[in-house]
Amino acid sequence: MTSEIKHQSAASTVLTVFMLVKTTPEWLGFSIDRRFSLLAEHFEPILRKHQPQVTLRFYDVEFYSARVTDIWVWDASEHHAYELLVEDLRETPFWDRYFEIVEILPGVENAYAKNYERAALLA
Repeated sequence: MTSEIKHQSAASTVLTVFMLVKTTPEWLGFSIDRRFSLLAEHFEPILRKHQPQVTLRFYDVEFYSARVTDIWVWDASEHHAYELLVEDLRETPFWDRYFEIVEILPGVENAYAKNYERAALLA
């Protein structure tokens, strides 16, 4: 992925979505060069289209989990922006062809504190 795609600030994040995915045999059958070519062809245009409203961070977890191989962490400035990104992503082979979408876990950072007008716990 190019370095042009930046992570948005936590202050502008309304929704964080943890998308648990698992690579498919088809994806793993591609050479590394082909995988990066497919990312550039299908994934990067969607990321550019939806930035800065939605940003993505990739986490590899296949070293520690057999159920999922990667976690895609989406930060969105609004719910609808995330929904539009997913609609675009579903039109690509990355959705349930190259990667099985195992689980989608949306969350709001520190909502427990915001809802009670309290300071969030910090570590």
